[in-house]
Amino acid sequence: MRIFLFLSLLLFFVGCNKTDKPAEINETKKQQSKEISPSGGQLKIIFYELGSTTCIPCRQMKPIMESIQKKYADQIEVIFIDVNKDPEKAKSFGIRLIPTQVFVDKEGKELHRHEGYYPEEEIDNFLQSVGLKTLN
Repeated sequence: MRIFLFLSLLLFFVGCNKTDKPAEINETKKQQSKEISPSGGQLKIIFYELGSTTCIPCRQMKPIMESIQKKYADQIEVIFIDVNKDPEKAKSFGIRLIPTQVFVDKEGKELHRHEGYYPEEEIDNFLQSVGLKTLN
């Protein structure tokens, strides 16, 4: 119970402390996307999962993230950011609760955001709507 209260307060303060300007957030995402984009690859989407290893819905997302990475291979890069270990990076996304999924294009433009547990079928629907194809 104490851990839940602590995480709730932490997330409240992280979400309420939005001092970054949108341009700064977008620049951070551009820098992050440049860091992980494979040269000459077919990377189209970067899927950031912001959560914690102690959060139950976050842990439920782990097999979904792995499945998405396998299904879409070099079209997507899945990156998990632990908000407890890297609060500054988490803050740059302006999250309000965990888990939060943020999908950006290879230039760093945010395409889609979801808060909470995100079923794989719904992620598939979104990814296919922006042109990704499954390998199966």
